[in-house]
Amino acid sequence: MSFGNNLRTLIEERNMTQKELATYLNIAPSTMGSYVQNTREPDFSTLKLLAEYFDVSIDYLLDHCTKKTNTHQESELLRIFRSLTEEQKYICIEQCKVFVRINHQEKEIQKISS
Repeated sequence: MSFGNNLRTLIEERNMTQKELATYLNIAPSTMGSYVQNTREPDFSTLKLLAEYFDVSIDYLLDHCTKKTNTHQESELLRIFRSLTEEQKYICIEQCKVFVRINHQEKEIQKISS
């Protein structure tokens, strides 16, 4: 994913328009459109504003993976998880545990079948 795609996703998740975000952050709507279309990149101060507004890291916005997370998917999962309520986090963890158990069972079945 690219900066523009990540920004578009964040805007859509909040059910807002690019123009609304631009107005809120005091950025020209045409500039915001250029960011989303990947035809222009923001300066450092704008990156900071966007990261603070969406409560994500600049690394997430730029799709830069660090050693803390290996893939964009891991960064995305962490970002989404952090936005959940405590109850939703608990449910999410329990659902993930079910997936882990299922995967383990499938591996055991494959071992037996081999």
